[in-house]
Amino acid sequence: MVSPTLIAYIEREILPQYAHFDAAHQRNHADEVIARSLALAKHYEVDANMVYAIAAYHDTGLREGRDTHHLVSGRIIREDKRLREWFNEAQIETMAQAAEDHRASSGREPRSIYGKIVAEADRLITPEKVIRRTIQYTQEHFPEYDKEQQYERFRQHLMEKYSDTGYLKLWLPESDNAQRLEKLRQIIRDENALREAFENAFENIFA
Repeated sequence: MVSPTLIAYIEREILPQYAHFDAAHQRNHADEVIARSLALAKHYEVDANMVYAIAAYHDTGLREGRDTHHLVSGRIIREDKRLREWFNEAQIETMAQAAEDHRASSGREPRSIYGKIVAEADRLITPEKVIRRTIQYTQEHFPEYDKEQQYERFRQHLMEKYSDTGYLKLWLPESDNAQRLEKLRQIIRDENALREAFENAFENIFA
């Protein structure tokens, strides 16, 4: 059970920050990561308050840009004095490290089960969501790209991150991400299917 006072604070002060981020990292993304994190946490002996807070804060570092957002999120957790109302210093450090470790491109295994939980929850691997979020990110950050340039960036990103040789790693067997990742990889392996998925999503987003 997550503390009602902690939920109230995060609902009031933290989650509204996501409204200022890119289309792929709005409030609905934070809510999904929170829900998935809490569901995964049921399989482990962990503190639900910590899991909830980590998930809520995990992308707050986007306020200072994407490249180091995971590190900034960790700093935000360490510097938030209000969190001392619910957590001791050791717990806060574990939470900060978990936020730092959640990024898929970090290239190393999260340092704790808390980091693995939020990293796994953050994957949100369904072909439709991955495809849509990638297009939205490209449109927002590369508005000068024409449609073909957007497709090439889209294709390159999916190959680098989600393909059979991509850098994305899964950490928890209780997650359903492995099955969903394989469905996405089937699309990535087929150039025609990948192009069709892009065209359909692009049309729906910008219709």
